[in-house]
Amino acid sequence: MRILSGIQPTGMPHIGNYFGMMKPSIELQDQGEAFYFIADYHSMTSLYDAQSRREYTQQVAIDFLACGLDPKKAVLFKQSDVPEHVELSWILSTVCPMGLLERCTSYKDKIAKGLSANHGLFAYPVLMAADILIYDADSVPVGRDQKQHVEVTRDLAGKFNQTYGETFRMPEPRFREGAGTVPGLDGQKMSKSYNNTVEIFGEEKPTRKRLMSIVMDSRTPDEPKPDAEENRAIQLIKLLADEATYREEVEKLKAGGYGYGDLKKRLFELYWEYFREARERRSELMNNLDYVDTVLAEGAEKARSIAREVNQRARKACGLE
Repeated sequence: MRILSGIQPTGMPHIGNYFGMMKPSIELQDQGEAFYFIADYHSMTSLYDAQSRREYTQQVAIDFLACGLDPKKAVLFKQSDVPEHVELSWILSTVCPMGLLERCTSYKDKIAKGLSANHGLFAYPVLMAADILIYDADSVPVGRDQKQHVEVTRDLAGKFNQTYGETFRMPEPRFREGAGTVPGLDGQKMSKSYNNTVEIFGEEKPTRKRLMSIVMDSRTPDEPKPDAEENRAIQLIKLLADEATYREEVEKLKAGGYGYGDLKKRLFELYWEYFREARERRSELMNNLDYVDTVLAEGAEKARSIAREVNQRARKACGLE
């Protein structure tokens, strides 16, 4: 089984990225042939600072490796190091109905958030389809909020196959339970767009201050909180702690006599301990950037060997060769 997933370098990776994409991807590297790309082409629809893109791309690679991605088990590479993605995107765009893109909710959502209405943002699902089809991916891990992207990919593969003959393998979505539901500091989905994130490897004092800034309701420490499971800090603790620790924090809130300040201090302690070993690995990687560059270069070579073959198959099918 060939698995494919990608992550955009539009900021420093945060715990929403970790629990939503990185952790499930690392777990899947033992279950099949895994290809994970840093989607720097996609980042161009919302990030317009070239140096920031370079830095974020490198940081995504470092953080992914620090969190446990094993380059002996999974292929990690930059999307832009495999230009076949872009050529296949154009080829697919010639069989893509306008109505299919007009129905995509992600474009409307991003415009509503203030992103500029450009062609790249509108055609984003076509490039995403190329990302998937160029590797003959069998399984595409996604959150349920991204289901439509895989459906578009299957539609475009079907359109091309119907027009030019059987060329592309039909990928299947693999839903990551809980993905897309990591709460941000304001209660919305954790996202760089909302400025409500907690970095995976944030510095100690600023991250402590950020977690302590989570706004709670006006109930006093003595008051019982029967709705404890809905508390933002508790929802983050559920991700960072084992079940027994999570239940203990819930019950303390429900019983009363447990202040929100103490709860947020406990949240920081659990966060800091959860990523302790990964922080140590990250420190080593920051001192060995040549190794990180080698991982990406070797990953691109492996990825491109497959992408060339699939792209050539598509070129022959449609008469470009």
